[in-house]
Amino acid sequence: MPRQRVPVLMRWSDQDPFQHVNNAVFLTYLEQARVEIFFSDAEREGVTTLSDGVVVVRHEIDYKRPVVYSARPLIVECWISQLRAASYRVDYRVFDGETLAVTANSLLATYDVQAARPRRITREERAYLERFTDPDD
Repeated sequence: MPRQRVPVLMRWSDQDPFQHVNNAVFLTYLEQARVEIFFSDAEREGVTTLSDGVVVVRHEIDYKRPVVYSARPLIVECWISQLRAASYRVDYRVFDGETLAVTANSLLATYDVQAARPRRITREERAYLERFTDPDD
């Protein structure tokens, strides 16, 4: 179960004047997939603390080909490639149909919003996140 595939709909307004999806919009697509798996699904399974405080430390993104608007959703595949004491890295592949359009990763840190500082990943969070680590990575 490590790699999850999330369909993400494009919006007509995601296109730029060059008639392809604007590069910055892909960060929103990645966020949609990440929130679905690591916040929404986690909460449904009783792991509520991840959505209480996680911050993005870094994004890296490589554009493999332009994507033109379609009513067909993109597929964002994501998994955890690194799990540390207070951070984890999510890797992504974005497919337009069968074609790989984007590869990316995000470094995320668990965060105590009230104390305004990073915090350690709890045992419960780690157990949930470990399900999405890819042994081939």
